[in-house]
Amino acid sequence: MSFPSIKSLKPICFGIFTALSLWAAPALAQGTIPLAMAQQLDANSQVLSGCLLNFFVAGTVATPQNAFADFGLTQPLPNPVRCDQTGRVPMFWLANGLIHIRLTDATGVVIIDTTMQVLGPSSGGGGGGGTVDPTTILATGDEKIRYGTGPLTGFVRENGLTIGSAVSGATERANADTQNLFVYLYGTDPNLVVSGGRTGNALNDFNANKTIALPDMRGRINAFLDDMGNTTAGRLAAPFFTTPTTLGSAGGSQSQTLTLGQLPTGITSSGLVTVFANGSVGDQIPFSGSTFSPINVTASGTNPVPSASGINNTSTISGQNTLTSTNTGGQATPILPPIMLRTQYIKL
Repeated sequence: MSFPSIKSLKPICFGIFTALSLWAAPALAQGTIPLAMAQQLDANSQVLSGCLLNFFVAGTVATPQNAFADFGLTQPLPNPVRCDQTGRVPMFWLANGLIHIRLTDATGVVIIDTTMQVLGPSSGGGGGGGTVDPTTILATGDEKIRYGTGPLTGFVRENGLTIGSAVSGATERANADTQNLFVYLYGTDPNLVVSGGRTGNALNDFNANKTIALPDMRGRINAFLDDMGNTTAGRLAAPFFTTPTTLGSAGGSQSQTLTLGQLPTGITSSGLVTVFANGSVGDQIPFSGSTFSPINVTASGTNPVPSASGINNTSTISGQNTLTSTNTGGQATPILPPIMLRTQYIKL
């Protein structure tokens, strides 16, 4: 009776080990929805060439969630994904659970806007592993600072220009991918200007090809709300911040001109003082604080000063002293600390 050699058993053992490893490994939580690889038509059965499919976290209308090109959820797709010329949505995979989707035509007109259940291997109860969605790390409205000046994929600059749809005429970015940020800013900061005015429905205004102004961070330094969910700290006082608890409120200045009330008190002067008597210039006498130490000084008239003669005599004048500044133009004092300039972006 012959037995297989150890060398011949190696492939068999390797195959068994691999199978056991795959059987023991937890299944990743992923799946898809019926729109994947499906051709999309409008209400008139016309092909939705170049249609856009947006993915959002369930329960929200503007917080994006990634779709992926691979079953392992490692290759994020653009959000939104774009249909081909035949109106077919490309294949995509999603983390298990609920997903809010919004399908629009190529110009942003909404066709479907609903929440769906992701269908996949783990939906039936198998496995139990989880997958981290990278979009939970950086979501619409998040900001980043970058050592650069140009446009950045997935972001726009906070420069006070506008965003909107592809035909909106927006000055920073006119593209369908600005929809999420448009909706987010619309609901977050009511002071941001919307062209043509606000109707109260952000999505309708976006689809009406309106634009919204971006926060304007040009030449500004970040500061933070004086309350942030707590009571007001009182650290941002008027007149520099009239509304320190309002998002987007701006204040501060590069320099400040001091008023009379802001000048220091208790000034002590020293040196030589020229004494005037009846319009005539008298002697220059040493002056320290409020004490004169004159030498052979005699004064008379409507504003007399004590007279004295001889060396080392000391006379004291009491009353109100007036200091006149030669800075009659009110020159401002710079208060801006040394800084280095960068560009601030906000996530689409």
